[in-house]
Amino acid sequence: MGEYYWDTQIEYLRNSRDLFYNDDYIEFLVRMVWKIEAPVHLIDFGCGYGYLGLKLLPLLPEGSTYTGVDLGGKLLEEARELFAKLPYKTEFLQGDIQEIELERKYDLAICHAFLLHVPNPMEILKKMKDCVFDTGKVITFEPHWIANASNFYLHGHEQSEFYQLGFLQKLYEQDAARSGKDGNIGMKIPVYLSQLGLNNIECRVSDKVNFLHPHMEADSQNKLYTRLVESGYATAPGEERDVFIRGLIERGASQEEAAIQYENELLLSKAFHMESYLTYASNMKITFGTVVR
Repeated sequence: MGEYYWDTQIEYLRNSRDLFYNDDYIEFLVRMVWKIEAPVHLIDFGCGYGYLGLKLLPLLPEGSTYTGVDLGGKLLEEARELFAKLPYKTEFLQGDIQEIELERKYDLAICHAFLLHVPNPMEILKKMKDCVFDTGKVITFEPHWIANASNFYLHGHEQSEFYQLGFLQKLYEQDAARSGKDGNIGMKIPVYLSQLGLNNIECRVSDKVNFLHPHMEADSQNKLYTRLVESGYATAPGEERDVFIRGLIERGASQEEAAIQYENELLLSKAFHMESYLTYASNMKITFGTVVR
């Protein structure tokens, strides 16, 4: 068995998260929307290095606990090291979430950018529901890729120079139909939670808009630019033109669509630089509902 892919992506996971949320918005959700006023026990599906725990535990009432579940051994090692320095009660379980059995002993079941990577999100959501007490919550932070693609502006260029939104939507849909893994799942989770019988379902959108510009303080400018590059934004096509085009055709693109996409990505990689004016919002969808049996 080869190395678990996400064990090799810790640096990417750590750096890209800054692009997704404002800390004050997470605090707003905890205090004003979810109104968590008593200690809670939360479990994080596909926890990685514990990102959500690091964000949520300082905002939760004293006595709250955090359990992270992930397949990645290196990710969990990183998480244990990070939390060993903090005053929280935590537990990390290594295992395949498709197979792991969990007791019903949690108040909140959460996940971040996890369901888009599984072929059976309804089954995972049911597992999240089943491990939560009555009146507990299931909370998901998941993307909607086509919204992500449409929510940016690079000064001096029209967006159509870089993205074929209609083509990308079709490509994402075809990929989801083929693999079951859906990068546009963020907007579908309210439906899934309703079908699973949860109550009081809501979906929010992260309010984070990243703004890169040449008049920023230098350290902030460098940090944001680096984060964007490391997250794959404006990366040049990593393959030769013919290989790139053939790969898209195999995924359902026409020859013309694939060729345009290659040229678009190549142009964006050349047009975007440290001194660019760029506004970009990831539009992460935050969906939650209450478990009632």
